[in-house]
Amino acid sequence: MKLTQAKRARTTGAPEYVFDNAGEIAGARYRELSRVYDETTIRHIEQLGIERGWSCLEVGGGGGSIASWFCARVGVTGRVLATDLEPQFLRSLSYKNLEVRQHDIRTEGLPKEKFDLAHARLVLIHISDRQVALRKIIETVKPGGWVVIEEFDALTFLPDPSVSPGEANLRIRDAFDEALTARGVDLRCGRLLAHELKANGLVRIGVEATVSLWGGRSIGTKLMKLNFEEMRKPMVSSGLISEEEFEADLKRIDEEDFLMPSPMMWTAWGKKAGTWANGADASEDLIC
Repeated sequence: MKLTQAKRARTTGAPEYVFDNAGEIAGARYRELSRVYDETTIRHIEQLGIERGWSCLEVGGGGGSIASWFCARVGVTGRVLATDLEPQFLRSLSYKNLEVRQHDIRTEGLPKEKFDLAHARLVLIHISDRQVALRKIIETVKPGGWVVIEEFDALTFLPDPSVSPGEANLRIRDAFDEALTARGVDLRCGRLLAHELKANGLVRIGVEATVSLWGGRSIGTKLMKLNFEEMRKPMVSSGLISEEEFEADLKRIDEEDFLMPSPMMWTAWGKKAGTWANGADASEDLIC
């Protein structure tokens, strides 16, 4: 029997995911996330040498854009397992080498040492005990396999009108951050990834952080407006922002002279220690 998101949260005792991951709003958010971040995600994965025939795991597959890319990249001899709390969009994909699983990384296990590469984007940031979830992801990878994790740091790089006059300090962004923090979202999660991969024994670790300056009516600000709208009710009802302030800030975001630094996206990757088929030690050539 298929469990709804709310029912899964009640039965597992885990906190409910902040954003809806089914329906029209979720579909729009996934589309914009794909437009903003897929190119960078794919670049990082390609540089690790992904090949046809690989087995890949996509945790929190969302709209399915990266799972689809995996399926095409590894070919018919490869395998892709894509998971999500609510895999509605993943189940609409039609690849013969794709398995879709409704799954909660917070409470449920996955096959161990089965994958050449495991990837998760904007998953751990929502999990209170992300170290447990990260260990579960790492456990799925074969010795010599890769783990790629991408997470936001939304607090390090903030608007500064004194440096860049077009940047605006909006109450809606502050209220949004406060609302997420109150619900257990770790807004500095991305900055800690390198340390956490090292602590879990991965080697050949590399890290890259990217940030963009989003203008009014850009893809990035469209994504942020979707996020703001989804959190409108809890932000207003808790007194973090008034309805009038909310509407005024949404209008400001659409103006041509508006500028907003994006959240910093940290991508961290590491290799599972072990011995490759040729006898080489996977701990060689430490990057970081």
